[in-house]
Amino acid sequence: MTISTSPTVKIMRPTVGSSGRMPPHQREEEFISDAASTDLFYSCAIDILVREPIFRQSIYWCPECNVPLIARTCGCGTRGEELPLLKPYDVRPALSHDRNLILDLLKKRFGIERLPEIILFNKTGGLDRNDLIIMNGRRFGWLTFDPFTREYSIEITSEGLATVLDQIRDGVVDITDEVKKGGKRRIGGKKISIPCDIDDGPVILKSGLLYGTGIYNSGTLRVKKIGPVEPESWKNPSWEDAIRCNKPHLKNLERHAIRFIKYHRNDRQTCNVSFSGGKDSTVVHELARRAGVTESYFVDTGMEFPETVQFVRETDIPTILSGPDFQKGLEIHGLPKKDSRWCCEYLKLEPVSRWLQTRGPCVTVQGNRWYESFARSTLPGAIENPFNPNQLNISPIRAWRALEVFLYIWWRELPVNPLYEQGLERVGCWMCPAMLEAETGIAREKLPEKYQKWDTMLRKYGGREGMTEDALRCGLWRWDTLPPKMVELVKEHKIKIKR
Repeated sequence: MTISTSPTVKIMRPTVGSSGRMPPHQREEEFISDAASTDLFYSCAIDILVREPIFRQSIYWCPECNVPLIARTCGCGTRGEELPLLKPYDVRPALSHDRNLILDLLKKRFGIERLPEIILFNKTGGLDRNDLIIMNGRRFGWLTFDPFTREYSIEITSEGLATVLDQIRDGVVDITDEVKKGGKRRIGGKKISIPCDIDDGPVILKSGLLYGTGIYNSGTLRVKKIGPVEPESWKNPSWEDAIRCNKPHLKNLERHAIRFIKYHRNDRQTCNVSFSGGKDSTVVHELARRAGVTESYFVDTGMEFPETVQFVRETDIPTILSGPDFQKGLEIHGLPKKDSRWCCEYLKLEPVSRWLQTRGPCVTVQGNRWYESFARSTLPGAIENPFNPNQLNISPIRAWRALEVFLYIWWRELPVNPLYEQGLERVGCWMCPAMLEAETGIAREKLPEKYQKWDTMLRKYGGREGMTEDALRCGLWRWDTLPPKMVELVKEHKIKIKR
């Protein structure tokens, strides 16, 4: 199915205020046609008065340079080929840890030993981590983490076979005889009983000159798709090449974001940057600096990764605020949950509110992005903080995806929190309930002593809620109400949630 990525949007023209200033984004054309290909779409200064924000539902890929593009045209002048994405349409680079993880899984399962340097992830819904792998301009496969077995798995799509077919040595099931038996009958989607000495999981199918993909499980093969596949060679550009090809668009992103900050920075008495130590706040910190904003603050919740605390120190953030004792919060509220995170208000918002009471009304530049969550996707570019009305929060990169964020960081040679290279997608509190269980596994390896104490707390406070050891082990403590998919898997794995 082709997803439309070129909406036509009507921009409502508000009346010019008493100051006589008209916001820069309101001086644009009344209609934006083919928005995804224009500078306007990338501008963080666009306030489009529609029911939902315009998500870019695809990326482009230069067939000549073999690099992803954040707009239609490559720096080399070639028009990019459109590649539809999956919700929530956020794409990010696969960094060191994840690239090595993919290669290790492919080598063990299929004998593949070579991958391009540029690999993207399109995060999608699932039980836990479920990333669509994009490489060489194709949907290559899926990287999945099972919170119950605590294991990763990788599956190649039929579309991705062409770029690695010459490397595949293992995990191949020959179904030539079964195809002959079926005659002209379609075999895609069928189940075949076929004994073979191969572990359960994704497999590559072969029938004469035909190749395809399937899932093998205890002697039964489920065929996904099979057909002719022509092996393809590919260029192996670097991320430096990708930056060069996207440089004109990165300049546009920067220009519009700085203009947005400059427009709003005098809406209150002072202006500052909320710095979390993550990639998004790293970018807005630089953009705000270029817009003339010098003040910034960081809230140390007491539950930060050591790498984050060190990164904040090296960034020379002038104001460090401290949150209250997390243990006291546990005694009052119990375990924080994905659907009731009291910890954010307790550990972050309250310290900021107390600090701002001594400073008066302010504008705070923050790194919120639409693509991070559905809740954030409904927020406008400038909004008063409901917890602290004296604070006007502005989000200059709200229309950026993670790909743009990392490309900007690399282009401007900004320092970045090392936790991203170590496999974490988010770098907040090390035990945050919003973390994926895949990330929790990495955090446990990094912080064994902290997690030993945390496990004791989980048993203590989870026990008060009647949760079983199995439920705690699978991370089910993270919800007050389990989502439907988790309920199904709990039944399938026969996990008892409550005592």
